[in-house]
Amino acid sequence: MGPFLPAICVVLLALNAAVSPASVGPEDYPATDEAERTANNDIIFDDYRGKGCVDDSGFVYKLGERFFPGHSNCPCMCTEDGPVCDQPECPKIHPKCTKVEHNGCCPECKEVKNFCEYRGKTYKILEEFKPSPCEWCRCEPNNEVHCVVADCAVPECVNPVYEPEQCCPICKNGPNCFAGTTIIPAGIEVKVDDCTICRCHSGDWWKPAQCLRRECLNGQASS
Repeated sequence: MGPFLPAICVVLLALNAAVSPASVGPEDYPATDEAERTANNDIIFDDYRGKGCVDDSGFVYKLGERFFPGHSNCPCMCTEDGPVCDQPECPKIHPKCTKVEHNGCCPECKEVKNFCEYRGKTYKILEEFKPSPCEWCRCEPNNEVHCVVADCAVPECVNPVYEPEQCCPICKNGPNCFAGTTIIPAGIEVKVDDCTICRCHSGDWWKPAQCLRRECLNGQASS
């Protein structure tokens, strides 16, 4: 057995060298779970369930305490089951509201439009105005403009004229009608030439005049 001792010693020395701490690097250890190492470094918060409530900013409220979470204007009550928040059915904002405040749980209208707009102009409530000679308008309490357009009668002449600031046309020379291309006054017989006498239809000015043509001898009408 004596000759084998040196060989055994050499093998043992080789094994000790293989497992020496100086020869083992970090890469020789099994890889650890990165998520597990990170979890061990997280801050552990207290569990307030059943004890209080925590808002978005991290503030803690006691059971039974009212608070406003985040940017909400509606209050919440802290209960053992967590925050219980008011969710009222807010009234609708008036469509003509020009100023809305959000100080409370529900938005509130502070100023309602109290005028009307019509064709680029503003009018006070109940104000009456005439945007044109034929229109009569009023600004109603609901901020709407109601207008009435004049219904002009049919003029009794073939040559009506429009005067400034007047809605309906007028017959400056009275009722008349056409006798051919000549305009004659209504209500009388008119001799339009040496052989023709015409008269407008009564009430039917738009119709051509009734004319009576006589035989002419030497330029004069015969009876």
